[in-house]
Amino acid sequence: MPSLRDSPVESGSPPEDHWNGWPNEKGFDPEYEQKDPVELVVVGHIPAYAAGTLYRTGPGKSQVQTDDGQLYRLSHWFDGFTQTHRFQIICDPSGSRVLYNSRFSADALIEYVRKAGSKAVFGFGQKRDPCKTLYSKIQAEFVPPEGPSAVNIGVTLSVNMPGLDTPPRSMSNERWGASQGIRTLYAKTDYNAFKKLDPETLEPIGLASQADLHPDLTGRLSASHARSDPLTGDIFNYNLSLGPTCTYRVFRASVSTGETSILATFPGIPAYIHSLLITEDYVLLCVWNSHVDVQAVQTKSFKDSIMPVNPSEPATWYVIDRRHGQGLIATYEGPAFFSYHTINAWQEQSPEDPTRIDIFADLVQANKADTLDSVLYENMKSSSPSAKKYAENLTEDEKSTITRFRLPDLPSAPTSEILKATIEWSGCREFSPELPTMNPRYVTQRSRYVYAITLRGQSAPSDGLVKFDSDTHEAQLWARHGHNPSEPIFVPNPDGVNEDDGVLLSVVLDCFQGHSYLLCLDARDLTELGRANVKRAVGFGFHGQHVPYVGMPTGDY
Repeated sequence: MPSLRDSPVESGSPPEDHWNGWPNEKGFDPEYEQKDPVELVVVGHIPAYAAGTLYRTGPGKSQVQTDDGQLYRLSHWFDGFTQTHRFQIICDPSGSRVLYNSRFSADALIEYVRKAGSKAVFGFGQKRDPCKTLYSKIQAEFVPPEGPSAVNIGVTLSVNMPGLDTPPRSMSNERWGASQGIRTLYAKTDYNAFKKLDPETLEPIGLASQADLHPDLTGRLSASHARSDPLTGDIFNYNLSLGPTCTYRVFRASVSTGETSILATFPGIPAYIHSLLITEDYVLLCVWNSHVDVQAVQTKSFKDSIMPVNPSEPATWYVIDRRHGQGLIATYEGPAFFSYHTINAWQEQSPEDPTRIDIFADLVQANKADTLDSVLYENMKSSSPSAKKYAENLTEDEKSTITRFRLPDLPSAPTSEILKATIEWSGCREFSPELPTMNPRYVTQRSRYVYAITLRGQSAPSDGLVKFDSDTHEAQLWARHGHNPSEPIFVPNPDGVNEDDGVLLSVVLDCFQGHSYLLCLDARDLTELGRANVKRAVGFGFHGQHVPYVGMPTGDY
């Protein structure tokens, strides 16, 4: 049997021409679109409790061949033309079966770029085109496209999102019923917009915004990662309006009533906040040090309007009551940091005052907002000279950690006093984790295990999977040279008694074969249980959503 290094390479050039002998470029420019479901070959097995539907979304193509023979290249991974994927996992007495289909989600936008030679609008990190004045003349001949396939939205996904044409339902401890209960599917981003997708064909079929949830939610920015109550399914998020005074509105969309209510409104420093947290009784919104220059947004890409982390300027934590209508309860200030992804938060009785509580919050912490440059295509594609240079110059200080914050002695009634947030510990730096996930049954409870991709400097956008034990700070690694895994999705074993009883699902690109596969790992020790081979390259995406065939906790995390 040939080794990985002896396997055929389908990336256009041999491994030695790529950084670290790891040719990853097929993951950034997939040509494969499978509109009709096909059955994949399964090797090994996938446990029956993992049966259900796994959706994934994120960047697909990063470049377009224009009609005038030029190659239009996107500069930032976050701006990739989106593609959505669907894996149907079927487990019966005969074994495991997996069906796969996918669809590019921005066809009209791609067609516009093909004709005009440039995008009609700038995205998250797209560099300014020095030939813009020339393109402006060309673009005058083309009308920017309209409709859902003309809008590039695809960071996270929500199934049956309350308030958006999903009928209310009675309160229930089951987040989902049978798989046929998937009625709507929406793609989300950090902008105030939703793209509606057909949950079976993945075709873009509509657009919406947070203003459709509540008329006051007209601000431009929000979090791709809303948070769901693990029991009711209610969705929590924020809306940020930019102006002379920037205003945050934290809101809840109710599953039982279909109505949206604003829990708190307050002024604050505008920032790029990709995710937030909830505890049993509170919403936690941390305005970490990704502050946005409101004036710069008018002339620069959004990335370039985010100011560097100032270590002397604290991060601000807002605690909002989500149970009793008290609004903003407390404001904490703590050490400066940058983050994309939160993990979990919970409440505990305060040891200093038994009548009060402490809040603990786990997230992936970085020291610099410069991490936004790490996902420029020139720093990620293995054939780029910048990729090797960027990886070799990566310092320990630039690596991310899993960090636990403590917000102590939360008052029982609203206060204007500024309280102090502290760091309990940081760990896992050697693996530089990102895209963290956990057992969804433990959301709002003290949790122990975190699963994430690793960025150890061997490849991009990932070079392994890690399981981190928050109690012992020990870590387990799954890694194969030339194999790039995606965000691991935890599917709990309904009969499990331990937090790590379950499996991880991750879409992995074998860069030497040029093929992807759906990987199923035992979450206890990261041993492989099975895989479903796609036999074509699936693009490197961002986030996914698993909807089981039987009711169990899941949602926006």
